[in-house]
Amino acid sequence: MVFDKEESVSLVPLQSKGKPRICAGCNQRIRDRFMLQALDKYWHEDCLKCACCDCRLGKVGTTLFTRANLILCRRDYLRLFGMTGNCAACSKVIPAFEMVMRARDNVYHLDCFACHLCSQRFYMGDKFFLKNNKILCQQDYEGCHSKSNSDMEAQ
Repeated sequence: MVFDKEESVSLVPLQSKGKPRICAGCNQRIRDRFMLQALDKYWHEDCLKCACCDCRLGKVGTTLFTRANLILCRRDYLRLFGMTGNCAACSKVIPAFEMVMRARDNVYHLDCFACHLCSQRFYMGDKFFLKNNKILCQQDYEGCHSKSNSDMEAQ
């Protein structure tokens, strides 16, 4: 199977005089009037399904996605393997399925959501402050002797 690829799904008529077609999903002969063609194979309409949500791929569109030996609909492919953006602290990509912390418009890996000065990690419900778009714990925020406090906000 091809990894990380978008493929088309086609509904094609079964040729009654042609050689018998075997479904790639159930390994049974296809006797229906129409069959699906995808991944260079033939399928019953009910057999070509998303590995996550079990939706019939011939009904939800004309494309499917493959990755890590999974056949997926577009929605589940993006949910599992799509990208949400970059972490504001480490600048690395955050996969769409990963849990994140947010502060204003910034998104962080859970491990990166920490005080910029002392590296103390924050957890859900912890109080933190933003100064110049950097996260600070209360102790470092209070110890900071900045003359301009207009850009600081408690979160």
